[in-house]
Amino acid sequence: MNKNDPAIEGAAPSDKELVNFVLREARMLDQQRFDDWLRLFAEDAYYWMPLEWGQTDPKLVCSLMYEDKLLLSVRVERLKGERTFSQKPKSRSHHVLQMPHVESRDEAANSYVTWTAMHYVETRNDEQTLYAAWATHHLAVEDGKLRIKLKRVDIVNCDAAFGNIQLFM
Repeated sequence: MNKNDPAIEGAAPSDKELVNFVLREARMLDQQRFDDWLRLFAEDAYYWMPLEWGQTDPKLVCSLMYEDKLLLSVRVERLKGERTFSQKPKSRSHHVLQMPHVESRDEAANSYVTWTAMHYVETRNDEQTLYAAWATHHLAVEDGKLRIKLKRVDIVNCDAAFGNIQLFM
């Protein structure tokens, strides 16, 4: 068993296991362990960054990102690529998370939702960009392990003009 992907003790994850999952996910991103991070996602998962405040639909309204696991995999491969010149030198990230809050849990439906306020810094060369955001993780247990079904990242000033966001929040 991969120590970064621990099995869930018992029938349903505890609040502590849900919180630790979110903290571990951010650490993987900061350590650029993108393959490990990608394995946290269910096969039918999505990563969503809304473009509008309070956006409720990722398909009928434009989003900053709305990517399934296949597109996330392509993005991870791009980040690892030797010919990805926009990543020479590589971008790095730093997540500063408030304690994740368990918003809801429904053991019968195998559905767990966490909400986390965060500051995210992305840096490359002499440039640093700071984002304030909230991350909502929709999680489920699959084969005894927590998996991300949907990760929604709401940037506080989502309607501002942004440069390229190279990594994952």
